[in-house]
Amino acid sequence: MPSTTGTAAQRVATTVILLGIVSMLTDVSSEMVSSVLPLYLTAQVGLGMAAYGLLDGLYQGVSAVVRIAGGYAGDRSDHPKWVAAVGYGFSALSRIAMLPVHGLAAITAVITADRLGKGLRTAPRDALIAGASEPHLLGRSFGVHRALDTLGAALGPLIAFSLLAAVPASYDSVFVVSFAFAVVGVAVLVLFVPDRRTAPPGARLGLRQLGRELTRRQLRRPLVAAALLGLLTLGDGFLYLAIQDRDDVAARYFPLLYVGTNIAYLVLAVPIGRLADRVGRARVLVAGHLPLLVAYLLTARSAGGLTSTVAILLLLGTFYAATDGVLSALVSGLVPAQARGSGIAAAQTALALARFVASLAFGLLWQLQGRVPAMLVVAGLLTAAIPVAFWLLREVDAGQIAAPHARSSDQVREAGPRRPDGTPEVKA
Repeated sequence: MPSTTGTAAQRVATTVILLGIVSMLTDVSSEMVSSVLPLYLTAQVGLGMAAYGLLDGLYQGVSAVVRIAGGYAGDRSDHPKWVAAVGYGFSALSRIAMLPVHGLAAITAVITADRLGKGLRTAPRDALIAGASEPHLLGRSFGVHRALDTLGAALGPLIAFSLLAAVPASYDSVFVVSFAFAVVGVAVLVLFVPDRRTAPPGARLGLRQLGRELTRRQLRRPLVAAALLGLLTLGDGFLYLAIQDRDDVAARYFPLLYVGTNIAYLVLAVPIGRLADRVGRARVLVAGHLPLLVAYLLTARSAGGLTSTVAILLLLGTFYAATDGVLSALVSGLVPAQARGSGIAAAQTALALARFVASLAFGLLWQLQGRVPAMLVVAGLLTAAIPVAFWLLREVDAGQIAAPHARSSDQVREAGPRRPDGTPEVKA
């Protein structure tokens, strides 16, 4: 085993880099659409805040319907790459399907298809990342993946902005170019990402065994904490619409709001992932909601301006850097390899369902009470929820912050990056 103090031992596996490139291309595609969708639906299609809340809830939470199925299919088949490929394919097709649809029902169907694809692919992909990474580098590996993912998320709105600046209200061109990026992402996954096994041969779990793994006490508390915090996590679109409502941001500049958040996420994803490996993933996960709380309070102000807007975007990016990949890394260390995809999916399902409820409730609250009272209510509830989440996760970090040399031989064999033929994988 190589020295864990050397630079080479600290590098993430090639599989992680390739999956990061797939996610980067896919996020260029998805964020092109996401960055214009709130304004497209409210200004172009004419939806009210309650109706937008329904669609945003679907966007946040409908993937929960298939997350467990995707995670279990990846674990059971021991070919998570192909389960993820089906999910990426669904999302790609949904981009081009946006062209002919205009009514609420049709748009809802397309958004549902896109999110079902995301739900199917996310857990198998994260299981591949965890399986290719050494246990003490999980935070860093997920941070590198999320950094590449977020690079695409930053480029997507810039491309959408350029298209809308060249041809105002040319939403169709956004959907077509978005589809092209999604197709390239699927091609990279199919052609270049190895179909690596994520569990030892013969170690697959049946449904009953899997159920026992997912209901153990050490996993229950993270799931409850994720759901609690998810209930008070608003979709980006709501915060950007609040900024647009407060400061009257021109429609053509709306996609740039996403860029600010994604740049902060891109810069911080790897450093915060490394910090989580050192000080504890649960601590970083919960503390990451403090920037979100401050962002809510700034958004609730009756007057804004450029400084306030930039601060909100940076705080939101910090929140994502401290929570998105960190949650997957946290759960990956709590379940055995043969249940890794299902464990990650369980946490993501709890989070997605909670955010679905949050979007529905907040959209209705905004429509009934207005932006400022709605934001203050959510901020107050999040203030109370953060210490509860700290209490729920107070014991989780103890078993995950361990010196790298203390890993067992089984962990080394399980985590060491391997090619499909069983030979060691070259690290990048």
